[in-house]
Amino acid sequence: MSLSPDDVKRIARLARIEIDDAQSQATQGQLNTIFDLIATMQAVDTRGIAPMAHAQEVYQRLREDAVTESDRHAAFQAIAPAVENGLYLVPKVIE
Repeated sequence: MSLSPDDVKRIARLARIEIDDAQSQATQGQLNTIFDLIATMQAVDTRGIAPMAHAQEVYQRLREDAVTESDRHAAFQAIAPAVENGLYLVPKVIE
């Protein structure tokens, strides 16, 4: 796929970008290069190749999932101004 100068100007107008003829031709060349690269990549046979999450084989170090804090729920609710059924009550803001 290649873009014409009119296509580039239409895209610029839709994007609310003001460009002159010189910028339009430069942008046309850059966009056409990108579209050529995309066409080249789409032509490659990728059947049988598993998708990758990252370009390198990297692994995230995981830590043991263990509780490190004590349950202080009751202590926090004891100092709250208003609590009901384990929930904090707040004043109504919107009428």
